[in-house]
Amino acid sequence: MGLLSGVRILSVEQYGAGPFGTQALADLGAEVIKIENPHDGGDVSRSLGPYFQPDLPETAKSLFFQSINRNKKSLALDLSKPEGKAVFRDLVRHADAVACNLRGDVPDRLGLTYAALADIKPDIVCCHLTAYGRDSSRATWPGYDYLVQAETGYFALNGEPGAVPTRFGLSIIDFMTGYCLALALAAGLFDARRSGKGRDIDVSLYDVGLANLNYMAAWAMNGGYQPERSERSAHPSLVPCQLFPTRDGWVYIMANKEKFFPLLCKRLGVPELADDPRFADFAGRLAHREQLTALLDPLFRQRNTGEWIEMLSGVVPCAPILSMTEALKAPFTGERGMVAELRHPNGGSAKVVGSPFRTGDAADTLPAPALGDHTDSILADIGYDGPRIAALRSLGVLA
Repeated sequence: MGLLSGVRILSVEQYGAGPFGTQALADLGAEVIKIENPHDGGDVSRSLGPYFQPDLPETAKSLFFQSINRNKKSLALDLSKPEGKAVFRDLVRHADAVACNLRGDVPDRLGLTYAALADIKPDIVCCHLTAYGRDSSRATWPGYDYLVQAETGYFALNGEPGAVPTRFGLSIIDFMTGYCLALALAAGLFDARRSGKGRDIDVSLYDVGLANLNYMAAWAMNGGYQPERSERSAHPSLVPCQLFPTRDGWVYIMANKEKFFPLLCKRLGVPELADDPRFADFAGRLAHREQLTALLDPLFRQRNTGEWIEMLSGVVPCAPILSMTEALKAPFTGERGMVAELRHPNGGSAKVVGSPFRTGDAADTLPAPALGDHTDSILADIGYDGPRIAALRSLGVLA
């Protein structure tokens, strides 16, 4: 059971952003059915390495695939054939929404839009995730996270001053756009149940990439702000908010309210520093960032990172600098239950990062399905009998 229990979503998806978004919906209880081409191995990420879990089913060994497709079902259906399109329309009659993350010109061609499906399901919600939008001059362009990061300012913002342009360390635009797809689709369902009428909803990597610029974009468009890279990953205007070297590593300090700076000075053993007129407020500390950093650095170097975390936690916002492996093994990660083990019913398991949603519902976390795992059961559920399924399979429509 879950908040979206009873909602059926047909998802024509592959690779990253779309599957990540529909996984969020599946985590919340929706029945997400991956529609995959049986002739090309299905979702391309099924074969994406370099890491595979050998004791999982052959078409579900990829750990990349497992990380963004849990709690879903798989139906192997060739949408390029007329018979496949007919099966899809039958599925739509029993569904609430269609999600897809295909190139911008493909949904129209495959009949995945509201205009193509409203005659059989007037309240169907069709949510499209593309790189550059379906109605733009780039509708036919393939596009990916890193390309959008490059074009929307991320490469120019990340990294140390003077370094080469640097991408964000994760596919953050893919993930953010996936969440936008999930939010938009859920909102569309809410409206469809209220109005009885569905619609098309569009999100794109490019639009989300720009939207994430948020307050910096507002500063630039209205205040003439010119973003510059800051040393030690510092905040552009709030000081001190940056990395500081410790005796054995680094600590990140975020004194992002005026009250935190005097508290930090007290814990550092220099309460008088908070009374220095150069550092009396954010404007002063920004103007004298270098001088303040030069005074704080030797103080932070006197202790290990762990000691500073113990001294400052709960008083001044701070965090240790951990590797990804260290973060996954951290006690607080365990306390939050954020590592999930996916156990396949036929044997085999894989650990993945768990769902961030806390809804109060207890639910099993199921591994990503093998290609076509649920083809027969889903078609039987909408009224297809054995001979009909076998006939479609003989035509190469199903796998």
